[in-house]
Amino acid sequence: MDSEQSAIRTTYFSIIGNASLALIKGLAGFFGNSYALIADAIESTTDIFSSLLVLFGLKYAKRPADENHPYGHGKIEPLITFLVVAFLVTSATVIAYESIQNIRTPHKVPKPWTLIVLGCIILWKEISFRIVIKKSKETHSSSLRADAWHHRSDAITSIMAFIGITIALVFGKGYETADDWAALLASTFILYNSYLIFRPALGEIMDEHLYDDLLEEIREESIKVKGVVGTEKCFIRKAGMKYHVDLHAIVDGDISVKEGHDISHHLKDHLRSEIPNLGHVLIHIEPDTPHHTEPKP
Repeated sequence: MDSEQSAIRTTYFSIIGNASLALIKGLAGFFGNSYALIADAIESTTDIFSSLLVLFGLKYAKRPADENHPYGHGKIEPLITFLVVAFLVTSATVIAYESIQNIRTPHKVPKPWTLIVLGCIILWKEISFRIVIKKSKETHSSSLRADAWHHRSDAITSIMAFIGITIALVFGKGYETADDWAALLASTFILYNSYLIFRPALGEIMDEHLYDDLLEEIREESIKVKGVVGTEKCFIRKAGMKYHVDLHAIVDGDISVKEGHDISHHLKDHLRSEIPNLGHVLIHIEPDTPHHTEPKP
């Protein structure tokens, strides 16, 4: 299965999971007198829409390169990530506002059985996070990574709710709002995670250099190609799940133009066969002269 299809199937997993949990949390929060659970349900509902956005982005990014998009459509991934972050920030704001309103309004202590529901939810969301984050690393998908952190944020709000409800149940009268305070605290965690998701996506849009390990791998593989003496400049930028490379390869300065041209094609083919997820690879041939000493980024 290719990376794109694997990422799409993982997104379907997220959508189904979030839809189920939103319903379970909403019902448990309503009948169990827990706003923290209702806040959890709100976040899971926004997660459904954000996962649908991720699904759209992944499918759009699969479109082949065309005349207007010679590098493909992968840049839509970080743009979708920005929208996912907007959903996260919106849900955190709604949760914070409703938590404050509930703190100011006396209400009943949550039902003890809500702790069982929350325990199951925490376990499931952590498992979901690990599944999706693993797939995001395998496929190099920034939007799938954002979707994974949605699961982790959901687990955090559930943990906060668990703590809040436990305090309310143990200490009783006067501590009825403990789970509301927990929901308020969870909203700050969601905002912090939003930044962690937003920052790498911004770097991707700005073509920021964040790929030192890949750069070293490209240099190591390059010198395995016959005729390549070394490498000089190497620029990497990410678009969706693909990495586009501009590489200056150093060859014997006395060979013919055709020999240099052939070496560049062999190098390009070698890199694309040995390193997964490379997209366009542009090779610039440099003659081996005394000033070619240290490779430049």
